[in-house]
Amino acid sequence: MDRPKPDNGVKAQVKGQLRLLRIVLPRIPFVLRVVLLHILKVSEPSKYLDLRSNVTVSFLRNLLGNSSPSPIAKTQALTLKDPGVKGRIWISTVASQVPPEQSIRDALLAVIKSMKADLVPGDKECRIPEIVPVEAEWTGYRAAANPNSALPEISEEEKYREMMKECKSAVTVLYFHGGAYYLCDPSTHRDSTKKLAKLTKGRVYSVRYRLAPQNPFPSAALDALVSYFTLLYPPPGSIHEAVPPTNIVFGGDSAGGHLSLCLLQTILELRRQNLKITWFGEEREVPLPAGVSLNSPWLDMVQSLPSWMKNLKWDYLPPPNLLAENNIPPDSVWPASPPRKHLFVDDAFLLHPLVSLQLASSWEGSPPVYICTGWECLADEDKYVAAQFAKHGVPVVFEEYEAMPHVFAPILGKIPEAKRCYDGWASFITRAVENPKSIESSYTTIKAKTCEELPLDVEKLSPYTHEDLRKLAFDKIGRKSTMPEVPAKL
Repeated sequence: MDRPKPDNGVKAQVKGQLRLLRIVLPRIPFVLRVVLLHILKVSEPSKYLDLRSNVTVSFLRNLLGNSSPSPIAKTQALTLKDPGVKGRIWISTVASQVPPEQSIRDALLAVIKSMKADLVPGDKECRIPEIVPVEAEWTGYRAAANPNSALPEISEEEKYREMMKECKSAVTVLYFHGGAYYLCDPSTHRDSTKKLAKLTKGRVYSVRYRLAPQNPFPSAALDALVSYFTLLYPPPGSIHEAVPPTNIVFGGDSAGGHLSLCLLQTILELRRQNLKITWFGEEREVPLPAGVSLNSPWLDMVQSLPSWMKNLKWDYLPPPNLLAENNIPPDSVWPASPPRKHLFVDDAFLLHPLVSLQLASSWEGSPPVYICTGWECLADEDKYVAAQFAKHGVPVVFEEYEAMPHVFAPILGKIPEAKRCYDGWASFITRAVENPKSIESSYTTIKAKTCEELPLDVEKLSPYTHEDLRKLAFDKIGRKSTMPEVPAKL
C-alpha cells in the first residue's frame, strides 16, 4: 500500500528543516569551541554574556560573515513570509488611501531639495516616487488569549475594535521595522511591537513601508510621512479616529530607527519652512509627535565611523561592505538599473542628510528622544547623534548596554538586559505621552548581567565634531568636500 503523499505544509516544513541542518551542521565544531572557551572563562564575551547569549551572537556572526551571498530577491523573500498570528496579540491589517493631491509628495521633495547643500552634486535630482497605499498592522496586547490562540475569524475592523477594548492608555507608537531597508516586515517584528503594546498599555501602528532595492530612497520616507498623516488625519473610510500628535511616539529599530529620524528631520524642515500639506481636500499643519524612541538606530548609511570595525568582536553584524564589490549573484532586482553601489539609495544621494543622518546640521525643536545602543558596530553614530540632540537643547534619554550586540533585546530572549531594555523603552514612550515634563536628559551605562546603572558624561559621549563626520563620510565614498575647512582651534 502506497504511503499518502505529504501535503504542501508538511513538504515546506521538511524543506525548512533540511535547510536549517545545512546551515547548522558545518558550524558544530565552531559552536563547540565557543562553548568550551566560555566554560573555561578564557573568552572575553564569557565575562559579560551567559552561555546561550554568547553562542547565539557567535553563531550569527559566523553565519553572516562566512556565508556565500544569495540573490537579493531570494533573501528578501525569506524574511517576508508571514508565520501567521497566534498568541496574546491583536493584529488588524489596514492600508492608507492615496490622497487625490500630490501635496505630500511635493512637500517631501521640497525638503530633500532644500537640504542638499554640498552633500549632493548640484545637478543631481532626486527620484520621484509614486504615492501608494501603505499597509500597516494595528497591534495590541490580547490579555485573555493563550500562547496558541488564533485570531478570531472576524473582519479587520472588528479586530481593531476588539483591540481597542483592551487599550488602557492613549499611547500610539508609529513603528518602523528594521532590516537594512531591504529585509523584514511588520510580521517579523510582532514580538517587539506586542511587548511595547503590553508595557505601554497602548497600541502600535507598524508600517509595511516599501523596501529597497526595488523602491530606493525616498520611497520609504514618503510611506512614513503618509502613515503619520494617516494617523493624524484619517482618510475617508479609515477604521480609526484621528490621533492627536501628543499621543504619537515614533519607534523603530536599526533601519526603522533611521526611518523614524528621517521622518522627524523631514517634519522639522517642513516646520522651518512653514510648509503645510493639502491632504484629502484640506490644508493641514505638520505637527511634531510626542517623542521619538530608537533601538540601535542605523544612521551612518555609508558605514564610515570607526566602531564599524572596532566593535566587530561584540557584534554579529559583518564588516562594512555596503559599498564594496560583494559579488551578490544577479537576479531580477539587483544589480539595479541604472546601476548604483548601495541597495537603498542612488549614489549621488548617499550623503544627503535624510540618508546619512549623522550629517544633519540641526535637531533643534525636536521632541524628547530615547536612544539605546550596545557595544555594537553602530555605537559611534548612535552616541554622536545623542550628543547632537543634547547640543541642540533636546531632552535625551540615552542608554548604552555593556557588551550587547545590535538590537539585542529581541534576539537574546529573556536575559535581564533584554527585559531592562524593553522596560526603559516603553517607560520613555509612556512618559512622552502621559507626562512629558517628567522627561529629563540622562545618559546611562547598563552593566551586563547585573543591569547596574552608571551615569555617563554627555560631554564625553562622542569625541567627534560635525566636521569630523563630514570628512569621514566624504572619504568613505571617495569624494572631496567643497565646504571650506574650519581652522583648527589653538
